This record gives sequence, C-alpha cells and structure tokens, in this order.
Amino acid sequence: MLGIDSLQSSLTEPDAAEELLSRLSFIFSSESSLHPLSSHLKAVSYREGELSGSIPVSVLSACDAKLGNLCRSLDARIESNPFLSIPLILRAAVRLSELLVVSEEDLWIRRRNPYPSNAMPELANQQSDVTNGPLTEAVYIPFSLNKDVRTIGMNLSFKGYYLDVIAKELGVLNASKVLISRTIGKASSESRLYFSALETRNFNSKLELYNAEESDSDRSFNIYASYLLGQPVYGNAILASVAYTWRGAELFNEDVSLRSYFRMLVARMPDGLFKLSREALFVADLPRLFTTKTNWRGSLPRDLLCAFCRQHRLSEPVFNVVCNSDQDLPGPCKSLANEKSIMGFTSKPGGDVATFIPNQNEVQSFSCEIKVFSKNRNLILESSPVDNFMKQGDAVQNASLKVLSFLNLYFKQPCISLEELSLLGVKCNINCHSTCFLKEFSLCQVMHKVQQQSHLLRGHKLNLNHVNPYNGLISVENKQLSIQGTACGSLPSNGYLVSISYSVFLVSEGKKKQEILEKSDEFEFEIGSGAVISCIETAILQMTAGQSVCFYMGMPQSEVVLAASMNSEKVLSLLSSTPCCLEFSITLLRLTEPFEDRMEQALFSPPLSKQRVEFALQCIKEFSATSLIDFGCGSGSLLESLVDTPSSLENIVGIDISQKGLIRAAKVLNTKLEKLEAVMPRSMIKLAVLYEGSITAFDSRLSGYDIGTCLEVIEHMEEDQACLFGDIALGLFCPRVLVVSTPNYEYNVILQKSNLANQEEDPDDKEPLLCKFRNHDHKFEWTREQFNHWASGLALKYNYSVEFDGVGGIQGVEPGFASQIAVFKRNQQDPLRDSGLSAETENQYKTLWKWDASVS
Repeated sequence: MLGIDSLQSSLTEPDAAEELLSRLSFIFSSESSLHPLSSHLKAVSYREGELSGSIPVSVLSACDAKLGNLCRSLDARIESNPFLSIPLILRAAVRLSELLVVSEEDLWIRRRNPYPSNAMPELANQQSDVTNGPLTEAVYIPFSLNKDVRTIGMNLSFKGYYLDVIAKELGVLNASKVLISRTIGKASSESRLYFSALETRNFNSKLELYNAEESDSDRSFNIYASYLLGQPVYGNAILASVAYTWRGAELFNEDVSLRSYFRMLVARMPDGLFKLSREALFVADLPRLFTTKTNWRGSLPRDLLCAFCRQHRLSEPVFNVVCNSDQDLPGPCKSLANEKSIMGFTSKPGGDVATFIPNQNEVQSFSCEIKVFSKNRNLILESSPVDNFMKQGDAVQNASLKVLSFLNLYFKQPCISLEELSLLGVKCNINCHSTCFLKEFSLCQVMHKVQQQSHLLRGHKLNLNHVNPYNGLISVENKQLSIQGTACGSLPSNGYLVSISYSVFLVSEGKKKQEILEKSDEFEFEIGSGAVISCIETAILQMTAGQSVCFYMGMPQSEVVLAASMNSEKVLSLLSSTPCCLEFSITLLRLTEPFEDRMEQALFSPPLSKQRVEFALQCIKEFSATSLIDFGCGSGSLLESLVDTPSSLENIVGIDISQKGLIRAAKVLNTKLEKLEAVMPRSMIKLAVLYEGSITAFDSRLSGYDIGTCLEVIEHMEEDQACLFGDIALGLFCPRVLVVSTPNYEYNVILQKSNLANQEEDPDDKEPLLCKFRNHDHKFEWTREQFNHWASGLALKYNYSVEFDGVGGIQGVEPGFASQIAVFKRNQQDPLRDSGLSAETENQYKTLWKWDASVS
C-alpha cells in the first residue's frame, strides 16, 4: 500500500545493483507499457527538439517505488533524503549504454533507439487532445523572505509535457532541471514540491541533512519549503498536485490553494493535527487528558502520534503494552492493594486482551511504553510506562497523549538548549535522546527563528492560547463577557459533555470590516479535558443551555488564519490593510451530565451526590460547626447547598486546584449570597472564600476549622497523593471533624449490571471488562477493607477516632454502600500535629474569590 517491497530489504548490495539495472531495462523496454512511468514516456515523446523522448531522472526517482526501494538498499541515507537516489540511477543508466543515452550534467535519460513503429501509434492514440482548459492553481513559495507565498495558475492541458510548464514557472531551462519531492500531506494526495536542481549541484553533500548553522551563508535556502518537506530545499519552489493516471496518458490535476498550503504547515504541529481532525482551528486544542473513546472527539492520540511521525518522516512509533499485577502498584499505598475479593482479571493465553474472571485475588492493569525512532532507526525519545489503566487500549491512548504533549511543548519553543530539552523530558516523564532529537527537528528551530523575526504575510504573532484575566470577584462580573439569554438549568462542570455552535470572524480595527473564518452548527467537547482553548471553556463554565456570548481575542499566527480561511484574497487584504483581532460568537446548545452523575440520578433516589451533601449537613448540625473547609470543592456543589440550607455555619471555605471550576463556583455563590443578603440581612454566613491550590499543600490560615469535607475527591488523585492528603488534613489542618467519602469498588458489580451502564459501553471496545471504575478520571477505587485500612491507620497516627458509614445501599447488606464514608473525630482539644510534615506558615493558597458580609 505504501509502495514498499519488503522482499527487497534482504537484498545484498550487489544483488540490489543488478536489480536496479533490470528495473531500468524494463522501464525503457518496448515490450510493456504497464508500469508507473509509461505515461511519462508517452508524454516526453512529444517534447520538441533534442529533449524529445528524454525523461528527467527526478521523475524516475520520485514516481517509481521499486526504483526507490532498490536505491535505499544501496544507500541507507536515501531513507531521509530521496534525492540521493538520483546519482545512483544515473550511474546505473550509464551501464546500460546499449539501451540508454544519459546526460549526467543535464539529469535526463532517454532510449538510444526509437521505439518500434508498432509502439508509436499506441502512444499517439493515448495522448490527450485537450488543448484548452482551466488553469491549474498551485502555490509558489519563494526562497526570499521578503516575498510573499502566493498562488499561480498553470496551463497544463496543452499537448506537451507538464513538467516543462512547471520548469518555466520556476525560471529554469527545462523539466530535466526540476527536482520532484515525495508526496506531501495526505497519503492519497499527489501534492509535491517542485524546485530547481540548478541550486543543488552536488547531490552527495548539498542534499545531506540540513545544518542550521549554514542557513545564513546560503542565500538560496528556502525555509518554508524545507519545513514543509522536512528536508532542505534550495531556490524557489512550487507546490502542485499533478500526476499521470495509472496505465494511461490522462493527466490528473487538482488545485492547491493557499489554504491547503497553510493547513499543511499547521499539520506539522501535534496540536495542529488535532485541530484539523476536528475542523476547528480556532476553538479546539490538544486535550490534556484522554477520557474515553465515547467522549473523545477527533483523531485518537495513537492515530495522531502515528500521523505526526509520518509528517516528519520518522519511523512508525513502537508501542509495548505491559501487563501489571497488584504487586506493581506504585506509591506508599501499595499495601492497600492486598486483596480484590470480589473480582479479578487475567490475560488470555497467548493474547494481550484482558478478560474478566470472577473470584480471583489479583487484578491486572496495563501500562504502555512508546519508542520513537528516526527513519535511520536512531532512537530519539522513549516514554516509560508510569500510569496504570484497567484497559490496555486506555494505556496506549494515554501514553500516546503524553508523548504528543511533550512534542507540543517542544514545538512551541524549539530553540531550547540540550539541557532545557532534557528537563522538559523529565517533566513529562519522557527520556529524550537530545542530540538525535534536535537533529531530526533542526528545521523546526530555523522556522521558529524566522517566524520570530518577521510577520509572515504582514500578519501578527500572538499566542492563540489566550490567558484568561479572571481574578477574584472580577471573574464573576467581568465586563469582557457579556452573556446573553436567561440563565436556566445547571451550569456545567468537569466531566460534562457540552455542545456549542460558534462562529469566528476576522475583524478589522474599529469593526469596520469582518470576514468569517470558521463556524460550526454543533461542536462537542468534554469540560475539564482541555479539548478547547482556555477562554472558551472559561466562558462556557458561566453559561447555561440556551445562553450566548461574544468576546474578542488577539491574533494568532497568520498561518492559522489562512489555514482556516475560505477566501484567502479577502483575508490577506484585511490583514495587510489594518490591525485585526478575532471575534468569537458562541451559543451553548445543551449539556450532558457525566455518566457517573446520570447513573446516580437514575439508580438512586435521591441521587448519591445529594445524599452525600445531606450526610455532610447532618454532621454540621451534630457538631454545631461554625466553620467548614471543603477540600476539592470543584465547581462548588456542596458549598452551594450549604448556602441554600440554614445551618450553624458562619465561615465556609473551598479549596481546589482548578481555577475554571472555582470561577464557576464563585459565580454561583456570589449570586446566591447576594440574594440571600437581600432577603435575610442577618444570614448566618459571614464569610465565604475560594482558594486556588492543592489539597496536599498546607496553609496555616485554615488550621483548626470545625469541620472539613472531602467528598468523592481522593479517587481522582494517585494513591500516594491520597495518602499524603490524609496526613496533611489530620496532621496539619487538624479540623475537629473530617468527613471523607469515596466510591466503594465492590459496589461496581451492581452498577455495571444496569441497563444504563450497558448503554454507555463503547461499541468499538472489544475488551470484555466488567469491573471498570465508575469514572474515567478515577485513578483508583478502594474496597471497604482498603478504605478501612487507610482511614484506621490515619486515625491512630493522629489521635482521631473514626466511624464508617455510607450512602446508597443498606448497612450490613453486601456489597455495602455505593459511596463509603469515614468520619474522623479529634480525640482531644489540642490537635496532635505531625512534626515530620512540612508546615510552612507562608500562604500556600491564592485567594480567587471572597465574600465578606461585613463589607458588602
């Protein structure tokens, strides 16, 4: 399918040389015209003068896959630079002097004797008679950075040879002086770069891998064409889609627009590949998380990684799935995985698909390592298996996304040093072989420098990932976001699947002119996965279904604008005449709650989330608590309920690491508290604060509160982080009471027998796995024994007592509660602190929003 003959890879060098001679003899024989170059040979017979019958060597190199494979057997460097096959073909043709005439200087080959008379009529009959037709659109890429990339029209339909037309556009003598690249873009595309061989006299040196330090000394180096192709191009170049059809003389051609060219440039970036797969260059972004195939939109991470490697002429990535047992679990909580008494998993003999087997004492999970090699088989990076997943497909997708995220970070700053690259790899758990890596992407560094120094096509260079300016109360009243429509229904939060319609316009200064760039009647994404640019998700978090918003952003790179534009001329005119910005118009069409929430609502009355809130309220009343900390408050569902329900609370605090969730919580709480103050001026709530920070960090301002809650939070952390939270909460924060809830893993067997769970199954998922976690974002789910082990150890360590309860289910009836709850009660008035923990008095949390009744 890819034109690669695997049988040739085992050829010895002498055998390959002989096969190369045999292939050339066949191509120029008069016995058969059924090969990829037959149409070229027919067409060149109509060339005038001394070039009649002469076929450019670059055609042989680019268009005959078997010749290419034989040349690679003779010189491994051709894998990275196909043009190095040209001297090999020329030398082989010289050895066939009885059959062929060769011009090594002018780079053409022709048959020494004319074709037999019985062959010529066949050639004449198949030649196209079309002399007039529409011009074929192509993209002209000048090497000079002072000249713009532009479109040209070529008349390829006259009786002649199309490469002579391209040669004329390039300003070279004839087609024999034109080099033809490998195909660019989609595998099915015939888009290729054409450029002058005059700029490349010595194929063995000039066409080696590009050396970035030589760019300034060679004025003819074409950075944009080189970046697009992934290897050095010198002189002006033309990007065109032209080819002869198989076994015929008909010339296939299609237009290549500026939009197509810039989309090819965008596709060189990992996040660009994802944006293009979603047809949403301005809205979509490479997600930070892989959740499920059902919720993921666009090309899957593994497919994106493979496409990226093909774009950059790397070998296909190697995936190695590792099957782990309980004994492989990381972190200090390894001992908690002592037994999964309800269900277990094993692998099929000789296979790598996990299947469910009941009553086993071992649960298998999967991790995946990935290695990426150059075409020359040099290892450039490897991702070691770190995270474990219940399904091997999830392990592969998440590992692929980790590699893509690392590559994406690099492509945004490709000029970093070897040391910085290594540190970036460590941050992403990627072992980057820096020297080989930077060699493969040296053209990216040069391209980045050029973009920093000049404004391509007089466009602007600003970051598309606009940083949202929300801060504190301003985030609720921000004047930049004018939300239209009546608020009705719930606000979205992490895990919600939202559907929006949107339009993006290029707007001139003063809003005098605008041009539509992109629109979608329905675009879906999952909140919290990072699948859209930051400001859009922040806006959606403040909207309900049916509401609309309009806001403006600075300009992204011009390549992105032109890749999206359907009318390049108008956009170029607008960009060159006045400063511009982007206008986003968005309507929230509908919200779909996370599967876990829908399941709770369908199977429990009231839903488990409300039962957990009610349990917390009972604890507040029982202990007459006046101050509360909600650890991992998310979008503020518990705090919202506390404001709505009369209680003894005066001070409430929420802590979460997600700024976007806190912004949503701030908006809801601010609205409710203002309404409450209007009708009940002496409401019990005196102070409400939202802090941005990790619940595994200590802030002395929040020490000694009456009650702390942590409802369905710890399972979203790694097990070692959950253990650290327990130490920080009881050893440093030291509330009088701490309420912690988490899913009971043993209850999943009941939930996953429900019709709702069966409807949620991915139809493409072939892994028959019944014992899944309730939420794709859960890092673990504990059995009752494991949860009791964790909580009892903490209580003993910090002089607390602990009682176990739960919601959803019946006490004493197997398999227990759906949500298991531990209530820690401090045994003495003065807390017993752990001196071994870091207890810095510095403020560790950032105040994102504050409501103070005394200053309202």
